Amino acid sequence: MEKNEIHSRSVASIEPLLRFWENNLVPECSHMASVYKDLKEKVNQTPELQGEIEDLDVFKNHKDILTPLMSAIFPPASFHSEIAAALTPYTLEPLFATPKYQELIADTTSSIKGQFNNEKTSSGNNWLLQSYFLVLDKVYNIRQGIDKPIIQSVEDKETGLDTFYRIVPDFQFIDVKTLGEPRKLNGEERATIIENITNTEILATFIDFSKFLFSGFTVARAIDITEPEVISDLEKDLIDQHSIFSSIGIKRLENRLRALFRRPGLMIGIGALQGDQVMIVKSDCNSNVNCLFFNSQHVALDDLAGSVWLKAGEDGKIVRIPDFKELPDPVLAEQQASSVGIRSMLISPLSYQDENIGILEIFSTKPHDFSASDEMMLGQITPLFSVALKRGLDELGKTIQSIIKEKCTAVHPSVEWRFQQVAIKHMERLRFGTASEMEPIIFKDVVPLFGQSDIRGSSLARNKGIQQDLTKQLCFALDVMDTASNKRPWPLLEEYKYRIQKKIEDIATEINSGDEVATCAFLNNEVTPTFESLKGLGPDVIKSIEKYYDALDPVAGVVYDKRKEYEDSVSKLNETLSSYLAKEDALIQESFPHYFEKRQTDGIDYMMYVGASMAESGVLAPFHIKNLTLWQMILSCGLAWHAEHIKPELEVPLDICHLILINHTPLSIRFRFDEKRFDVDGAYDVRHEIIKSRLDKALIKGTGDRLTQPGRIAVVYSNPEEGRQIQQHVDFMTSQGKLNNDLEVLELDDMPDVKGLKAFRVGVNLESVPKSNIIEMKAG
Repeated sequence: MEKNEIHSRSVASIEPLLRFWENNLVPECSHMASVYKDLKEKVNQTPELQGEIEDLDVFKNHKDILTPLMSAIFPPASFHSEIAAALTPYTLEPLFATPKYQELIADTTSSIKGQFNNEKTSSGNNWLLQSYFLVLDKVYNIRQGIDKPIIQSVEDKETGLDTFYRIVPDFQFIDVKTLGEPRKLNGEERATIIENITNTEILATFIDFSKFLFSGFTVARAIDITEPEVISDLEKDLIDQHSIFSSIGIKRLENRLRALFRRPGLMIGIGALQGDQVMIVKSDCNSNVNCLFFNSQHVALDDLAGSVWLKAGEDGKIVRIPDFKELPDPVLAEQQASSVGIRSMLISPLSYQDENIGILEIFSTKPHDFSASDEMMLGQITPLFSVALKRGLDELGKTIQSIIKEKCTAVHPSVEWRFQQVAIKHMERLRFGTASEMEPIIFKDVVPLFGQSDIRGSSLARNKGIQQDLTKQLCFALDVMDTASNKRPWPLLEEYKYRIQKKIEDIATEINSGDEVATCAFLNNEVTPTFESLKGLGPDVIKSIEKYYDALDPVAGVVYDKRKEYEDSVSKLNETLSSYLAKEDALIQESFPHYFEKRQTDGIDYMMYVGASMAESGVLAPFHIKNLTLWQMILSCGLAWHAEHIKPELEVPLDICHLILINHTPLSIRFRFDEKRFDVDGAYDVRHEIIKSRLDKALIKGTGDRLTQPGRIAVVYSNPEEGRQIQQHVDFMTSQGKLNNDLEVLELDDMPDVKGLKAFRVGVNLESVPKSNIIEMKAG
């Protein structure tokens, strides 16, 4: 139902106002009784003010009656400062208004000017909703309790800038009269209405406005909310990555700030720190391309030396320049700003996590155009620009990386054909002048194959290395203090000895996540600063100090022996496994191409996708899924063999646990252009990713034991048919001497969002020759 269909059943009336005087005001304020009696008599003597009033000129002609009557709603004390009016029901025509309402909200014809901000709050529909709410409340006793904001923007006649007002309506002076018998609502219908209380299409099926008459007037009070509205708009704009690094976006931001600071001539600039230069973005940038690099002027930091911009960044606080022409000894950059007409400016540093990343400037061609209150306002919005600039710098970093990858890294060969198709279509559209984006690259109905070889107890080994290194460094520091105190028994040296010894004891008991940082801070900030003074105590002290410094790693600046041994061992193990994995995948790619990616952390894991949609021919025999599953198990045997035989070469012995996830349920994957990688596409398919992320902590049901164990392969599945296939593979590989004859059939404890998983676990014959763990595979 359109709003004008309500208007035809809406009339003005002062009857609700008279009733308010009689029932509410006079009983509370007895001295008003005589006033009301006099006004009531005048109304009775004026027929055109009685009942339904069609001609609004009646109210203009009887201000002597209407003004004192309206004083109950519009107090004289605030009459000239409040923005308020009495409006006819839903036509929004004021029958009585304060001077400020008439000036700011209504135009010379007394109709509402400005526009409802439908995009922001759907306010254009809110008057219609309120009509439904009134009928539901006053006729059906259904109270909705919803306050839908009504926001109106009005152009300021002096500045031409938008001012935003929140309209607060009061409907107590509207009567809803029924015309004929209104529809009766049963319990089910009332429940449907309450469930869909803001859906006007559904409400219209129950409420026919032709059966009702709205009589009286609405009281509307307007509150200037320009500041919060503009800040809200800024937040939304700055979430959009196009807003800050394109000419259209920066102009929109500039207009927002003009409205916020109430200055139509205000301009903005954003400077982003990138290495030894500043990239300055202004509204006169030359392109709509959303890229910080291409939409900025590049200025060397050296050219800004000594300027107000660098001062703001170094001081970390807002700088206000009343007039560039009054700056003492201006540097060249400041002289250039003045020469192009810039007179006053506010500069706010932009930072992210305490790191200075750029500046935001607002400037004017008028001198002394910004005040201390403007500084406060700029400080309020600066964090929004900081986050937006950080995102822009991150995007720039990705763009640079993508260029590097584009020039140096080929797309995975198995899917290169699809990327070539998309790229050719993209280039064709651009050639004919059509706007173009790379179309989505999605492969449907592909089977994921996942496996990992993970270092068992990596955190414990790492912490042990940290413990040993810190203890060694503390012992060297204790030796310095011991030697020094033997020369001079100063109390402070004894205190340092006590504190060092206590830290050694604490670390020996248990090491926590913050101990490494705390211990290094103690040594670097408190202990070592004393060494220079202690050298004067003699050659023995100097020698112990030299031993301390000789023990430190020249790069890390701490004792790093055991940690380096651990990291070198992990690196050597990872390189061995990764090299073997890459070699074996290259062999299998020759037999049947598939998408493959691997990742190194504390161990390695890999992800494979195979399906007909990934083959240029569009054909894939189901045989190959089983083939690749068997290959995974054989591959794990080879990884286990290499992990075992590299152990003697490792300074820190490391155990490896091997895991395979079997999930033959097809899913879809999408290429993420921003991340340059494939990922599952769709909420249902994400379940596979969830399972992957949980498996390394999986426990055997009823025992609390970890599923993965060194020297054994764990194969996880959920489908009984998958389980039968795996058992067939295990039987075959046992007969070939690759696996031990010790198969375990297990059920796993439920994990968050993951239930009903089962597993096989079997030992690897580590005496077998690694070459026997390669299976010949031919594409068919």
